[in-house]
Amino acid sequence: MDRDDTKARIDTLIEPFNKKGVAITESTTFAGDLEWDSLTVMDFVAAIEDEFDIIISMNQQAEIETYGQLIDAVTKLRA
Repeated sequence: MDRDDTKARIDTLIEPFNKKGVAITESTTFAGDLEWDSLTVMDFVAAIEDEFDIIISMNQQAEIETYGQLIDAVTKLRA
């Protein structure tokens, strides 16, 4: 699975979490642009982990601030 495929699947997963209808780009931040609280982040991470059958560690989560970084991290974990 390449980065484009990963992005397409994550694009679908983020839709129900994007309550404010923010235009999602590679530089979209979860805390700033989407205004997600920690519970929303955890729910979204759980959805990604289930979809891709991966584990994103707490340390990795702390380093992921943008949508593009998330796509890169999931792509790397799937490799």
